[in-house]
Amino acid sequence: MTDQDSENEAHRDGLFIRVYFGDGRHIGPGMIDLLETIRSERSILSAAKKMGMSYRRAWLLVDELDRSFTERVVETYPGRRGHGTDLTAFGERLIALYRDIERRSADATKSAVEELRASLAPEMLESASLKKQAR
Repeated sequence: MTDQDSENEAHRDGLFIRVYFGDGRHIGPGMIDLLETIRSERSILSAAKKMGMSYRRAWLLVDELDRSFTERVVETYPGRRGHGTDLTAFGERLIALYRDIERRSADATKSAVEELRASLAPEMLESASLKKQAR
């Protein structure tokens, strides 16, 4: 992960949705981000590099997804240099379903989140703003 990525992680805004399936399996934003990056890079290795994670970690996450569902999420083509991975139709559907869950959750909680944000202590907001300006 780059310094910029770490900074963005520290200052997330909004909901963080992870779907648990009750048996230890789950899906969350990191897995979906990886699938989206694999889609654009067409390579697990390139996606891992772009996201600042090891190839092993990316491969283990893809393998976990493939084992979690009845259908595979990626199709790999060993020996094909550079663009050896494509998302399956189910991988595309998984992304769409997860992003729909995020969107609906954000819509359903918008007013409550706005109320919480309006109740934040001003000094915390000012401190964060000053830190950003100092960079």
